[in-house]
Formats: sequence, structure tokens, C-alpha cells
Amino acid sequence: MMTQLSRAALATLPGTARRPGHDIASVTTGIVHFGPGAFHRAHQADVIDRVLDTDSRWGIAAVSLRTPGTVDALKAQDGLYTLAVIDREPSTRIIAAHSEGVGPGEGKRLRALLADPKVRLATSTVTEKGYCLGPDGSLDIGHPDIVHDLARPAEPASVIGWIVAGLADRHAAGTPPFAMLCCDNMTGNGAKLRAACAALARTYDPGLADWIEGEVAFPDSMVDSITPASDPAFLAKVAAELGVEDRAAVQREAFTQWVLQRFDLTDGPDLATAGVTLTSDVRGYEQAKLRILNGAHSTLAYTGLALGHETVFEAMSDPALAGFVTSLVHHDIRASLPPVDGLDTEAYANAVLDRFRNPAIRHLLSQIAWDGSQKLPYRLLDTVREALDAGRPIDRLAVPVAAWIAFIRRKAQAGETITDPLADTLVAASSSVDAMLAIRQVFPERIAADPRFRDAVAKALAAFDAGKPAQLLTR
Repeated sequence: MMTQLSRAALATLPGTARRPGHDIASVTTGIVHFGPGAFHRAHQADVIDRVLDTDSRWGIAAVSLRTPGTVDALKAQDGLYTLAVIDREPSTRIIAAHSEGVGPGEGKRLRALLADPKVRLATSTVTEKGYCLGPDGSLDIGHPDIVHDLARPAEPASVIGWIVAGLADRHAAGTPPFAMLCCDNMTGNGAKLRAACAALARTYDPGLADWIEGEVAFPDSMVDSITPASDPAFLAKVAAELGVEDRAAVQREAFTQWVLQRFDLTDGPDLATAGVTLTSDVRGYEQAKLRILNGAHSTLAYTGLALGHETVFEAMSDPALAGFVTSLVHHDIRASLPPVDGLDTEAYANAVLDRFRNPAIRHLLSQIAWDGSQKLPYRLLDTVREALDAGRPIDRLAVPVAAWIAFIRRKAQAGETITDPLADTLVAASSSVDAMLAIRQVFPERIAADPRFRDAVAKALAAFDAGKPAQLLTR
């Protein structure tokens, strides 16, 4: 039976695996993290691991409210796991950022941690649905977990409930609050989380709600890094390379980004030196990501599929398509972005396009193509609107929009499943450009009624329908 990764096993690892740069035994817990999934372990924990090299106060307590698997794996491995960076020049590093783990049923221990004055930060990666928010982004009072928390606030079921319970204990004890950092990609995530926590607290303690709104830091943030699943093949590869079993190993691309709104935390962790971007304009970074990265992704997906490509890397290996997307990003999308303090959009765009050329990442175009009706308004149509208002050309921008309509049309004609909440509406409208542009959940009337946009989309769609999408790539 293969030895499991642990502190004792560190000395047996090959020289290719970089060891922790700090004394693991000296680390104390200063952060409580909800949701220690693969993205957290590959992203935020990697940042904190670097902070610990010079400041041992910021060990992470990994908290899983639902399933014990990851926490149990970390406990069995003394909190250690492998981070494999998959790129043209791959690397392997052992992360030692987690000082303890809290699983389901350990509520008393979690409560004590949240009340501990040495815990200065709480962070979360539980996906958007984990915050029990309604369609408008406010707390869903009717959500089953929130109903439970309203009835039993001392024994929460939701992340929101636990945050409020922890803050309530500190408020009652006169202890300064911990700062709460949401690391899930929701626009205005800090503001939404503050409002949700205050809304729950207000149902039973208005004074606590006022304190949360006025004294607790909920900075907005944005995170980015492709983190493929840790499937059995990957775990077997790690075991073969290191000579030890690692049930918590994760992998990600080399590129990583964590943008965080500046906030006050006296004597807090020096996140900036570990690569975190501190800014007063997280929204500007979010907009750049949506339009440059996600807009280019959707363009590659729908146009690439029409050309017979399967993955992002394969699509970017097509010189004509790669050239088209590069022109779209630099000449059309970047022109729509206002200046953002600290962000060089040209350098960011080049980094994004380089990420798409990573041969080690197998990112399926078919998966990116899901839910287009929800994605296109933010990824491409906002850019179209601003180009129309400014009198700039939109011929290139019309191509991915036409490619999406052609994608829906092909699926509808073949009777294939369309993964989209508006699937039935899209199928019914797919035979007509006018009918598609009349879907107001996707196309605002201001854009759809503009003859410049309508004509450009119709012209590009004709090339897709004729089976000649390559003709459009010379624009």
C-alpha cells in the first residue's frame, strides 16, 4: 500500500516537488474558509501559503458544511496537498496553508473558531447558489436553509447563517468583527453578501444588523484561474510522480488572478506581496474579464464549433480563427472598456489569448456554448451597444452573435438538446433572424431595432447557413 502524503513523508518526495517555505508547526489559524473545494485549494490557499512564508498567523481552517470528504482528506494528510500547475512548463508544489479542518456535525468547534479574536478573516467559495440569494441578488427568505436558520439561528444550515452567528457572538462579546471575503464570481459579491447577512440578522436583532452594515468589511472581489477536476487519472499521475498518495491534490493553469477591493484590516495579511491586486474598482476588472476573456471564449465556442473544432486549444490553433479573435479583442472589445486604475487592458488581453493556447488545458467548446442566452448580453451585446452608440464598426462583433444563432439553428434542426434556460423559446425562433432578435431576454430593443446591427448579423448568418464561416474570418 502506498504511503500517504504527510509531514513525515515530505522528506521522501522527489526534488521536482517544491516544499513549503515555512515552518508548518508554527502556523496558527487566522482565517476560516467555507467551501474548501478544488478552486479554493488551487487559488486562495496557494496565495495564503505564500503569505505564511513570512507571517505564520494566517493558517486556514477549512470548513465543509455538507460533505466531509475534502476535510477528512486534509486531516489525514496533516493539511498538506499537491498543487500541479499545468502549462508549457509544468510545476509541482506542496501547499501547507490549512492549519485545521471542520466538517459536518462540528458546529461547536466552528462557532468557537468564528468567535476567536485571532481569526481576522472569513472567506468563501461555495458557488453562487450557496448564498441562498433570489433572482434579484437579495436574500431568499423562503430558501429551505434560510427558513431553518430563522427558526434555529444558533444551529445554522447555511453559510449566511454561520457568518451571522459568528458575527453575533463577536458583537455580544465586544470583539472586533472578522472581515468577510466572498471569492465566488458574482458581480458586487461583497455588497450582496453584506446585504444578505444584514437581512438575516435584522429578522431577530436589528442592532446586530446595523453593526454588520456599519462595521463589518465585505470587500468585493474577483477571482480567475482554470482549475480542471482532480479526476482519478490526475491523482494517479501525482502518485506516480511523487511516490505518495494524495487524495486532495489539485491542478490549475499557470495564470491566476485575485482582485480585491481595498479594505481596512489593521495588521492583516500582506496579500499584495503574494500576488493579490488591491483596487478601488473591482467592477472595472470584472467588466474587462467579462468582455475580453468571456467574450472571446463565446466567440471561439460558437465560431469554432461551426468550423469543426472541439476545444479552445484546437480553435486557437486555427490561424484564421485565432487572428479573428485577436482582432476582435484588441480592436473592438478593448475600445469599449473605460480606463481602470492598475489594469493594462492590452497586456491583460494578450495574457488571456495566451491562456487559450495552453495545450495542457482541454476546455470543450461545447461546454462554453451552454446557456448562451444568459451569457451573450454581458459578454458581447454590451460591447455592441457601446460600439453602436460611439459610431464604431460592428461587423466583427456581429460574427459571434450570428454564430450563436447558427449554433441554435443547427441544434434545433437536428433535434438535439440545447442546454439553455430559454431552450424552447430559442428553438421556436431559430428559423428567423427577426424572431431571434425579438427575444427581449437576450436582445434589448435598442440594439435589435438598429438596422446596422440587424444587417450585420443577417449578413454573417448567411455565411454560416451557407457552410462558409471561414469567409468571415478575414474581417
